[in-house]
Amino acid sequence: MESLKMTFNMKPTTSQNPFPATSKSLLNHADLTFLLSLCGGDGNFSLGSSIHARIIKQPPSFDSGSPPRNAFFVWNSLLSMYSKCGQLQDAVKLFDHMPVRDTVSWNTMISGFFRRRDFDNGFRLFKQMGGSEAGCCRFDKATLTTMLSACDGLEFSGVTKMIHGLVFVGGFEREITVGNALVTSYFKCGCFSQGSQVFDEMLERNVVTWTAVISGLAQNEFYEDGLRLFHQMRCGSVSPNSLTYLSALMASSGLQALSEGRKIHGLLWKSGMQSDLCIESALMDLYSKCGSLEAAWQIFESAEEFDEVSLTVILVAFTQNGLEEEAIEIFMRMVKLGIEVDPNMVSAILAVFGVDTSLTLGKQIHALIIKKNFTQNPFVSNGLINMYSKCGDLYDSLQVFNDMSQKNSVSWNSVIAAYARHGDGFRALQFYEEMRGEGVAPTDVTFLSLLHACSHAGLVEKGTEFLESMTRDHAISPRSEHYACVVDMLGRAGLLKEAKKFIEGLPENPGVLVWQALLGACGIHGDSEMGKYAADQLFLAAPDSPAPYVLMANIYSSEGKWKERARAIKRMKEMGVAKEVGISWIEIERKVNSFVVGDQMHPQADVVFWLLSGLLKHLKDEGYVPDKRCILYYMDQDKKN
Repeated sequence: MESLKMTFNMKPTTSQNPFPATSKSLLNHADLTFLLSLCGGDGNFSLGSSIHARIIKQPPSFDSGSPPRNAFFVWNSLLSMYSKCGQLQDAVKLFDHMPVRDTVSWNTMISGFFRRRDFDNGFRLFKQMGGSEAGCCRFDKATLTTMLSACDGLEFSGVTKMIHGLVFVGGFEREITVGNALVTSYFKCGCFSQGSQVFDEMLERNVVTWTAVISGLAQNEFYEDGLRLFHQMRCGSVSPNSLTYLSALMASSGLQALSEGRKIHGLLWKSGMQSDLCIESALMDLYSKCGSLEAAWQIFESAEEFDEVSLTVILVAFTQNGLEEEAIEIFMRMVKLGIEVDPNMVSAILAVFGVDTSLTLGKQIHALIIKKNFTQNPFVSNGLINMYSKCGDLYDSLQVFNDMSQKNSVSWNSVIAAYARHGDGFRALQFYEEMRGEGVAPTDVTFLSLLHACSHAGLVEKGTEFLESMTRDHAISPRSEHYACVVDMLGRAGLLKEAKKFIEGLPENPGVLVWQALLGACGIHGDSEMGKYAADQLFLAAPDSPAPYVLMANIYSSEGKWKERARAIKRMKEMGVAKEVGISWIEIERKVNSFVVGDQMHPQADVVFWLLSGLLKHLKDEGYVPDKRCILYYMDQDKKN
C-alpha cells in the first residue's frame, strides 16, 4: 500500500475536484478502473485528473487478494486515461514514478506514443521494455500488435520483419490477432508476398484475417487477386462483414467490373448491409466508375442520410462521366440548402472547371473557400490554381500559388501546367528549376507538363533532356502521353522524320495518342506522304476515331489535292464516323454562350452573324486574306452530294 501512496503523490493538473469534500466513501480498485476507463473513452481529462486527486487524498480500499496486483489496475487505468485524453506528459510522469511496472504499463505507454505519431519514443520504449530496467516484464501479443499497428508505410518494412522474428521468438505464431496484424502491416509496408505468405501459413483465420488480406490486395491494386480471395472466403465457413464487402467493392471499382459489382450489391441486399453509409458510397463509386451513373444516382436518392464521403462521391461521379454542369448544379444546391461542405467536396467541384466553365462561378466558389477557411488546404489550393488557369485567368492562378504556405509536388505541377497551357514555356521551365531548388521531387505529371511546354516553345533539345532524365535521374517510366508529347514537340519543330524514327524506337507499341500527335504535325506542315503513313496506323489503332479522316482531308486541302480529300471525306461517311464539332464560347454577365460552326440555335444568332460580317469587312479592309481552301471545298462537296 505504501508504494501506491508514493506513486499517487505526483500531483495532477486540475483546478477542481468534483467529489464533495464532506464525502467519506471509499472507492475500490474496480470502481476506480471503471471510472477512469469512462474518462479515457470520453476524453474527459478534467474529471480523470480530479479522480487522480481524490486517489491521492483518499487512497482506495482493496478487496481480498494481493494489493500490488490491484494497484496495477489503478496505475494502468490512470496511464490509459492520460494517454487517451492527449495528456502524454502527465502519463510519462506517472510512468516514471511507478516503482513497479507490468507489461500492460509498457503497452499503454507505447500505444500512447504511437497514437501521437511519436514513433521514435514509441520504438525507444519498446527497446527499453526488453532491457534490464523493465524488470521481469516481457512483451506479449498486445505489445506485438501495438507495434505492428504503427508500421503503416514503406519505411517500416524492416521493422515489420524484425517484429515478425520476435513473433517466433516469443512463440506467438499461432495467435490469430498477431497474424492479422502481421498481414495488415506487411501490405501497408508494400511487402505483398510476405503478407500473402503469412496469410497462407495461418492455421486459423477469422473475418479480420480475410478482410485484412482482401483489403490489402485491393488497396495495392491487386484487384483480381482480391476478388478471387473474396469468393474463396464465401465458399468457407467465415462470413464477410461490411469491411470485407467494402474491400471487394473497391476491387470491383478498380477493375471497372460492373457485373461483379452487381453480384456483390445483391449479396449486400441479402445480408441487409446495403444501407450502411460507407457501403452506399462504395456502391456509388463503383457504378460511376463503370459508367452506370443512373444506378449511382438511384442509390444517392434512396439514401436516408448523407455524409461528406457520399456527397463527394456523387460529385466526382458526375464529373467523371462528363456531366460537369450537373455536378455544379448539385454543388450549388447543397450550398443553398445549408449542407456543410468540406475541403474534399470543394476539391471535387473545382476539378469540373475548364475553358467552357464560368470564371465568375469559380470566383464565387473561391469566396466560399475563404469564408470556410479552406485556403490552407493544399488540395483546395491546387484545385484553385487549375481552375483559374483553365478558365484563362493566369494572374489569379499564380496569386493562389504564391499565397500557399505549404506547396507539395501537385502545387508545383499545377503552376507549371498553367504556364505550359498558356504557351509560356520558358516561365514553366523556370518554375521547374524553383521546384527542384525547394527540394520537391518531380512526378510523371511534372514531366508531362514540361514536355508540353517544350513543345510549344520549340525547345527540342531541352525536351529530349527531360525525357532522358525521367528514367535516368528519377526512375520514372514514361507513359504513352509522354511519348506523344515528344512526337508533338519534334513534329511542331518540323522534324517529322526524326519523330517517325523516335516512334519506331519506342520500347512499347505506340498508342492512339502517339499516332495522333504525328498526324497532327503532318497537318501543320502539309506532309501528305508522312500523314498517310500516320493515318494508316491510326486507322488500325482506333478505327472509330474521326481524327485520321479529318486531318488527312485538311492535309490534302493544304496541298490542293482535292480528289484525295474527297476520298477521305467519302470514306469517313462510309465508315459512319462523325466529325467532332468544334465549339467556341464566351462568358457574358455570368452566362457562358457556346457556338458551333454555322450555329443558328442561339437566340441572338442574327445579331451575332451581323456583327461577325461587319468585323470580317473591317479585317479585309486592313488587308486580311482568309484561307478558304478547306472551308469552300468542303462546302462545295456537300452541295454536290
